[in-house]
Amino acid sequence: MALLRQTHRCLLHQHRNFSASAVSQTWFGNVEQAPKDPILGITEAFLADENPNKMNLGVGAYRDDNGKPVVLDVVREAERRVGGSHFMEYLPIGGLKDFNQVSIKLAYGDNNEAIADSRVAAVQSLSGTGSCRLMAEFMKRWMPGSKIHITKPTWSNHHNIFKDAGVDKKEYSYYKPSTKGLDFEGLVSDLKAASPKDVVLLHACAHNPTGVDPTPEQWKEISSVMKDKQLFPFFDMAYQGFASGDCERDAQAINIFMEDGHAMGCSQSYAKNMGLYGQRIGCFSIVTEDPKEAVKVESQMKAIARPMYSNPPLHGALLVSQILKDPELKQQWYKEVKGMAERIITVRQSLKDNLESLGSPHKWDHITEQIGMFCFSGMTPEQVDKLAQDYSIYMTRNGRISMAGVNSQNVKPLSEAIHKVTTQ
Repeated sequence: MALLRQTHRCLLHQHRNFSASAVSQTWFGNVEQAPKDPILGITEAFLADENPNKMNLGVGAYRDDNGKPVVLDVVREAERRVGGSHFMEYLPIGGLKDFNQVSIKLAYGDNNEAIADSRVAAVQSLSGTGSCRLMAEFMKRWMPGSKIHITKPTWSNHHNIFKDAGVDKKEYSYYKPSTKGLDFEGLVSDLKAASPKDVVLLHACAHNPTGVDPTPEQWKEISSVMKDKQLFPFFDMAYQGFASGDCERDAQAINIFMEDGHAMGCSQSYAKNMGLYGQRIGCFSIVTEDPKEAVKVESQMKAIARPMYSNPPLHGALLVSQILKDPELKQQWYKEVKGMAERIITVRQSLKDNLESLGSPHKWDHITEQIGMFCFSGMTPEQVDKLAQDYSIYMTRNGRISMAGVNSQNVKPLSEAIHKVTTQ
């Protein structure tokens, strides 16, 4: 009898294990493998390549002329000053107040009337991606029925952000392959066809991925069209200072829209212009009609952030605040960010000059006419594939070159490889 009971218990234990195993196998059996992020795939292929002369021109992160990551001297000084000076307590949901104030002044101007009138609602965000996601969620809750209009092409994550928030999106004309420049006529035509109360995502400077920006005169016309059509501008400003080397110049589109009396939103990131990639530090702001409206809007921005990530990180906010509040450090940052921008401008010129000296039958003026971290080369996906296969040069298949990965040592072999794949 004892043996029978022991056998029964053993069979029962096995049945329970089998049942638990069967249930666990079915819980996630329908989960499919997510497609690889295109940038991640490039990095994986680059790392697996054993060619000592390989180039990674896909990642949007600044490198010096030796191909090394850079920490700005001004950031190191700010770290020295803030190190050990604060507790590690939670920040409020809206983030560090000093950080938000210096950020909106950088974006909209020190003497901006909307800031002086307390009409700007602002919260600290998880860099540019986080700012855009907060805007997407805000649209879903408080701008129902509004579509988001996104440039064609744009940074690929823009599509993911607004799709996941359940916001309807539509593309508008931006890049003209035949000229490798701005399709201004198509852009204006598409904006005129948009519905009132829709939101238009605008790249404030250094458009990603094309590097093509409207002129000040074109920005004025875009502003006028959007004002007439009652369209809400949302600026994604990931490269202020990094594009031209001049923070005020890189914010000129926002200033034009402010002068025209728009309410607007803005996403700021300090990844590129301060090199704070891993700190995930940014600011999301909305310019409202009056102070009371700003208070209510900001309260809803915080209400969205609370269940998402509760509150933002402290360290990056302290660094940015220290740099932008101290006149000496701010001037040093202006100098260093200008240095980064000028290096990119220099390698653009070198790439263009090298291609022309090789006798290329193609025009390469767009390399220097475009601005910022990326060059939209005009190469086909097949040509990009050949660069990777034959020359161990990696970039996104749309032909976007991260100019931060180009330097005085590799610009000549890069030019020779591009020349070969574009003339075969």
